[in-house]
Amino acid sequence: MDQANISKVTEFVLHSFSGPPELQLFFFALFTLLYVSIVLGNFLIVFTVFSEPALHTPMYFLLSNLSFLDVCLCTLVTPKMIVDFLTDHKTISFEGCMAQVFIMHVFAGGEMMLLVAMAYDRYVAICRPLHYAAIMSLHKCIGLVVGSWIIGVLHSISQLVFIVNLPFCGPNAVENFFCDLPLVIKLACTNTDILEKLMVSDSGILGMSSFVLLLVSYMAILITVRHQSSAGIGKARATLSAHITVVILFYGPCLLIYASPFNNFLLNKILSVFYTVLTPILNPLIYTLRNKEVILAMQKLRKLLLIPNIS
Repeated sequence: MDQANISKVTEFVLHSFSGPPELQLFFFALFTLLYVSIVLGNFLIVFTVFSEPALHTPMYFLLSNLSFLDVCLCTLVTPKMIVDFLTDHKTISFEGCMAQVFIMHVFAGGEMMLLVAMAYDRYVAICRPLHYAAIMSLHKCIGLVVGSWIIGVLHSISQLVFIVNLPFCGPNAVENFFCDLPLVIKLACTNTDILEKLMVSDSGILGMSSFVLLLVSYMAILITVRHQSSAGIGKARATLSAHITVVILFYGPCLLIYASPFNNFLLNKILSVFYTVLTPILNPLIYTLRNKEVILAMQKLRKLLLIPNIS
């Protein structure tokens, strides 16, 4: 093809959830409420952990970082989706799309590794309790968080190389409410079969390796608690149930998106909503509803802020 006749794509059209104006207003109100709840709920956890000395432990330090990542991941795509419900011109610039792809994979890759760090923390706490304070020092916790971000950045760079130099000269409609990398690649004016396989393999390596590490940690915990008292078993089960639920909520939709055909657009949208909106709003509930320490800290914080008790 003559390069002079190629018109470079300068923006992408995002195909969010369609429907009549009444349905669009309903989606606008619903996702606005969900987004506000996500920001308030997760930042409440961050503020509670920061302000309560009793929660200055490795587990809550990692939990507060997970809450921060959830807010970042949701904020990257949800406000744009909310605004798009009120307009017919749902577009994003080419540069904005590339930036969204990069930042999305930084947050997603970082959250995967942070979940591994949280599983490692529980493994040390349950399987090596006498050495817990020495192993999970503040220096180690900071290293785990920084390492999670570094791996997220490296993963994102490895994903971006698949797309940044591709020629986009024709179709520009992305069948999702954000720049979903597999769907953007398919819009390139060249054969991308090999690139799509490399991209899935790259994401699969990070996803499967972190998932295996999670399974190893959980299996080691289960084997250890078999020889403990019933109280120890109950506490370990409560801890594991919360962690496993969060892992399933995060990994499940991601695995289904990459395992399913990329032309199943409705399924992609639903799963994308699940891990960008529903998971960030469920994580605070999962980690706090059955956690007496966090509940007591929030009650103490409420009294300090002079918020009356609502019975």
